[in-house]
Amino acid sequence: MSNLVLYRKYRPKLFSEVIGQEHVTRTITNAIKSDMVSHGYLFTGSHGCGKTTIARLVAKSLNCQNRGAGKFEPCNECDSCLEINQGNAIDLIEIDAASNRGIDEIRDLKDGIRFRPAKSKYKVFIIDESHQLTKEAANALLKTLEEPPSHAIFILATTEAHKMIPTIQSRCQRFDFRKLTIGELVKRLEGILSQENVTADKEALNLIAQTASGSVRDAETLLDEVVSFSGKSNKIEIETIQTLLGVADKESIFKFLGFLQNKQTKEAIEFINEIIFKGVDLNEFIKSVIEYTREALLLKINPQLQSQLLSIFSEEEKQKINQFVATGTETELKQTLEFLMLAETKMKYATILQLPLELAIIDITQKNQ
Repeated sequence: MSNLVLYRKYRPKLFSEVIGQEHVTRTITNAIKSDMVSHGYLFTGSHGCGKTTIARLVAKSLNCQNRGAGKFEPCNECDSCLEINQGNAIDLIEIDAASNRGIDEIRDLKDGIRFRPAKSKYKVFIIDESHQLTKEAANALLKTLEEPPSHAIFILATTEAHKMIPTIQSRCQRFDFRKLTIGELVKRLEGILSQENVTADKEALNLIAQTASGSVRDAETLLDEVVSFSGKSNKIEIETIQTLLGVADKESIFKFLGFLQNKQTKEAIEFINEIIFKGVDLNEFIKSVIEYTREALLLKINPQLQSQLLSIFSEEEKQKINQFVATGTETELKQTLEFLMLAETKMKYATILQLPLELAIIDITQKNQ
């Protein structure tokens, strides 16, 4: 297990270990306890929030040889549980629809459904990125989803449910997975570090969680990278993460916002080129600036409209954001946000990466002068 990346090493093996998706786990575990499991589920949500993990837990629980009546947690000790944990269960069929999206693959799947499970009670089919099935393949799957054999369970996972044809959605119980909050991600990372005997600054974990944008897998992958970089014997500090990920510190973001606020065109442009020279990822920088400006706009509209970002600010940082709010009008903050968002989009295709941001700086600082 020691050579596994963290997100695989600490993948939840029980429903109780899943964080942030209580509305999903409660409904499904109640169905398992009362033996009212559906033949088809549709799991939808952004990447890295637990769709495949819970799908495998469903398969493991249903086929657990030691699970008693009225129970829902798998034992993780029987042959069936161990095979699923090790990824070699013959009755758990995982299909990546991104690379197996045609009608021929679905026909093969339909032919295989007719045969009873080799060792288990249920054959569980997990179809990942199911929105990428071709129209013909999706239609071929319809009849099977409507009247599957009693030994077959289908779990379709997708990041883009709106691309699924309505007739497939109507044949499945749908569960919408949510992104995790910064606090939930930090708690998860702290638990992993505790088991790995690694220490870290709370501010460093906050930055990892913020960068992960609600994805457990992204947060754990970033943590894995940081631990490898700093070494298990060293404490993880925020400066390490900023260096590794090319992320600007909060002070730099507030400094840049101050230049925009004071209409200091020259200073703002020079500052952008300076942080690029220092190795800061400009895409991550503008993303952070947009988040901070959005927070300011929300506070300007109503002080009660606070996002997750404010929860990880120190009192000094809260004072700085409030100062930024106080000196700008709602219209000015809205226009600044629009210019920055436009620059972020144009940067994806720009020959000179910083040019769209430099033009946005000019528009923001020289407008109405």
